[in-house]
Amino acid sequence: MSATGTVRPARPAPGAPGRARRRGRVPIAPYLFLAPGVVLFAVFLLVPIGYAVHLSLRGLRVSGGGPFGRREEVFVGLENYAAALTSADFLGGFARLAVYGLIAVPLTLGLALLFALLLDATTTTAKRFSRTAIFIPYAVPGVIASLLWGFLYLPTTSPVSHVTEALGLGAVPFLSGTALFGSVANIAVWGGVGFNMIIIYTSLRSIPAEVQEAARLDGASELQIALRVKVPLVAPALVLTGLFALVGTLQVYGEPTTLAPMTTSITQTWVPLMTIYRDAFTRDDLPLASAASVLLAVGTLVVSVVLLRVAQRRAFGNES
Repeated sequence: MSATGTVRPARPAPGAPGRARRRGRVPIAPYLFLAPGVVLFAVFLLVPIGYAVHLSLRGLRVSGGGPFGRREEVFVGLENYAAALTSADFLGGFARLAVYGLIAVPLTLGLALLFALLLDATTTTAKRFSRTAIFIPYAVPGVIASLLWGFLYLPTTSPVSHVTEALGLGAVPFLSGTALFGSVANIAVWGGVGFNMIIIYTSLRSIPAEVQEAARLDGASELQIALRVKVPLVAPALVLTGLFALVGTLQVYGEPTTLAPMTTSITQTWVPLMTIYRDAFTRDDLPLASAASVLLAVGTLVVSVVLLRVAQRRAFGNES
């Protein structure tokens, strides 16, 4: 039996050319939203970095000779980098920075972890007030904090020195000798503990309650839970805060610069950034300062990458 009727045109398949053309259009809206951020990133980060690298390869030379010679900027290659790497002031600043970091970084991370664990404990009271009190020093600008602590360090205004002098022990030399490193590091520790504590505490709050309850049912004490359950689970937060503390140590500038007028023990080259500032704005040697800045930035990047790689390898090793 044969059937007759009109043949209807087939409907376009899902992958028809019309829909393909619609799907092939590149949306413009995401790029419009990203454009301001990209422009600001390029103008205020990429362009200055590029200009610093360009300037570090240049040098000032006097041409013509005699009293009428002109100072010209010429290409000198890696000469400024060699001068920075052999500068006793620049390298000596790193030595002092290492001593400062050995004091500031462990204390900052240790106190931040301790406060975070105490705030996360079930028996702790007044948690909101404690969090605010620990975090408030981070909100104080570094220069203001350095001035406040500087007046507490000066023998004429320090309450500690008044007590020790009344006891016949003399004023405490906060701003001289080896105590100077602890005094400068104390300012960074006082201001940085709150920020790192918040990061670690937030990570602690994300630990499932079932994990801690299971440990309590197994007879673990609160100290054992903190050391064997909480600390290993917040290891990524500890790595992050450690990276922040390390980068902050390499960029120390405000604290010693603010304390410098109060003591003769802090020179213009006490830390690397102070040496860079002296070369750029006191000696008017911008190419050398640029080369030192590039070296410091590259060193910071290398240290950060190595720290992250080591942390990742340990994490993968524990998982395996």
